[in-house]
Amino acid sequence: MPRYALQIEYNGAPFHGWQRQKAHPSVQQALEEALRRLEPDVPSIAAAGRTDAGVHALGQVAHCDMGKAWQPARLAGAINAHLRPLPVAVVQCAPVADDFHARFDAHERRYLFRLVARRAPVTHDAGLVWQIGHALDARAMQAGADRLLGQHDFTTFRSTMCQADSPVKTLDALEVSEHPYPGGREYRFAVRARSFLHNQVRSFVGTLERVGAGAWTPDDVTAALDARTRAACGPVCPPQGLYLAGVGYDPDPFAGAAGV
Repeated sequence: MPRYALQIEYNGAPFHGWQRQKAHPSVQQALEEALRRLEPDVPSIAAAGRTDAGVHALGQVAHCDMGKAWQPARLAGAINAHLRPLPVAVVQCAPVADDFHARFDAHERRYLFRLVARRAPVTHDAGLVWQIGHALDARAMQAGADRLLGQHDFTTFRSTMCQADSPVKTLDALEVSEHPYPGGREYRFAVRARSFLHNQVRSFVGTLERVGAGAWTPDDVTAALDARTRAACGPVCPPQGLYLAGVGYDPDPFAGAAGV
């Protein structure tokens, strides 16, 4: 069966996460139903990351097995036609080897978190950012973020429902940047690692927001990390500002692929 890699964007607001569920809509379900409109016997698809309810994606990657060979752009276009009007789109499609696996072959995952600080309610970005009413110190947040880089036991920043075998992960990058935003400021957190624990990024951002607000210091971040207990974590921020920004593979299955 020919295998294809799909690069996918979605707004996570209408979904209870990526993974198919019995009682709630999911992104996986939406894509599989679209694929089965094309070929009724398409097997279940696998993705690079199982995003939570309300989390968005700019560059989720999944693979699917089709019964016949498709021209990639035609397959993506056909899937998109059957996804409408849901806020999910296949941006790129590429043929891959039969043993390619979207989850197990990924060597890095990149997340973006958007935080807007202003008093007036956001309108165009409603549901797409975490909004707070006070300004933050981006330099202080970067200093706190630097304490988290490298390999650590991240038990403090791990959900109690996390199913990972080990809390030890290597954080390759956590970059904080500040940008103009009408009536306020936007803070972006760009995070990169091979893999993440459940709620790890949202735990990082919620903790760093406390640093930016002056309630914590960078030393407090180190103390929380070293405590290795969930009770030491700062507040876990809401999901709507989080995006799965991209997934890294070697080689890149989309290198040279045309957009749809």
